[in-house]
Parts: sequence; structure tokens; C-alpha cells
Amino acid sequence: MADKVIMSDADMQRAIRRIAHEIVEHSRGASGVVLVGVHSRGAPLARRIATAIQGFEGVPVPVGALDISLHRDDLPRLAARPRVQRSHIPTDINDKTVVLVDDVLYTGRTARAALDALNDFGRPRRIMLAVMVDRGHRELPIRPDFVGRNLPTSRDELVSVELAETDGNDRVLLHSPGRD
Repeated sequence: MADKVIMSDADMQRAIRRIAHEIVEHSRGASGVVLVGVHSRGAPLARRIATAIQGFEGVPVPVGALDISLHRDDLPRLAARPRVQRSHIPTDINDKTVVLVDDVLYTGRTARAALDALNDFGRPRRIMLAVMVDRGHRELPIRPDFVGRNLPTSRDELVSVELAETDGNDRVLLHSPGRD
């Protein structure tokens, strides 16, 4: 598979700032907003968005990380021992605006699992979804509220978001078969 850079480091930083501004605009401020990143790349993206919000609003935004492993609908197909990570929600989410953050939105099944997992922590007033890339091909009626980049793809292409925290650099790659 050949790789094509779809978003550079600078593109991603602009998208994070834009998403941060859109979250504050739609929430009418940062008060009562909680960002929850889906493990593994959604968590650092949520921290970056929170840092951006604090930078221009002057208000710290609580940031959590959510493991969805045991809420996935494909759990029986996974290995006998799925990789479970620790969920951490630093504040009460009841009656708050929770923004779920993930790297790529594809079929919608990860977002559905995240909604189920979030129920274990309380009942938010409102839940919104922020993603760095929306690549289409939804199998469930889920759509993001905030998107870094819409990227129509074919089903045989793969999209990967690389982050400095997990991969050593920031970029979004499109992996296409036969593009050598």
C-alpha cells in the first residue's frame, strides 16, 4: 500500500484550533464542557483541544479517556483477550456537555460503543462527537458535530492519524492499495 499525506502537522493544528472554537461556540462557552477521548488516539486529541480552549477562553476544560473495548459489537470476533485500557473521567458528567473525541469516524460502531461506555459514568445533558477525519461509509445513524477534515474514501483504503504522543509525528495518511 502506498501512503499519501492528507493532513500535515500544520493542517492538524489548524483543525484542532477550529474544532476548539466550534465546541465553545456551540456550547455557548467552555463552562460545563467535558472532553472525553476514545483510547488510544482520541485521548491525546482531546487534551490538545482542551489546551486550545484554555488558551483562548482562559478556562480549564476537564479531559478524560474512555476505553470502549468491552462495549464493542465485534468483541466475539476479537482475540480471546481484548486489550483493555483504563477509562478515566475526571469529573461528574451528569448534566454536562460531553464531547467525545476520536481520530477517525468510519462505520460509526466505535462511536456507538463509546456512547454505551459513557453511560457507565452518568447521564450527560448533551453528547457531541468530534473527529479529526470523517471518511464516510457509515453503518449506523451517527454523524460528527465537529470534523477536522471530511475525506471521502473507498472501502479498500485505510486512513491513519499519527500523533506525536503515540507515533512520533503529527499527520494523517491515506493508504491506498496499488498506488506504488
